[in-house]
Amino acid sequence: MPPSFLEGLHPVRSCSYPVADLLPHAPPMVLLDEVLGWDQGHVMTALTIHSESPFFMENSGIPSYVGLEYMAQTCGVYAGIEGFNLGQPVRLGFLLGTRNFHASTNWFCLGQRLIVDATEIYRQETMGIFGCRITHDDVELASAQLNLYQPNDASGTFSNL
Repeated sequence: MPPSFLEGLHPVRSCSYPVADLLPHAPPMVLLDEVLGWDQGHVMTALTIHSESPFFMENSGIPSYVGLEYMAQTCGVYAGIEGFNLGQPVRLGFLLGTRNFHASTNWFCLGQRLIVDATEIYRQETMGIFGCRITHDDVELASAQLNLYQPNDASGTFSNL
């Protein structure tokens, strides 16, 4: 992903919905703390790394590859906001693949406040591609392009497992 990919994009609308209401996850798997803002095709979330955070490892922090889940949940938050604004319930979504994942660090450290940006690149019905990045103090720590699928009805998705 080119460095200028998300430069200058900042959400302009605030979001009053709690993150947990926007995702089909239950604690402790709601990994994000808050929605900072959103606009058409873009959303920004935040979380702070605590010793009680899921995946936290004493003396190290959280492995940077967990950032993929932070990115996926941020995309889920965007879908949740869209759904709520249309009067629809939160729907299950799936991360199908990741392209160009890059992390400039191996660990997210205790006390870091991470900002997660997701920008829609492509969307057609139930398929979408989002460009995502994670920053701390305006320094990019990780970026990736996520390929996502959100079925209209996922009720039978796991019934045969």
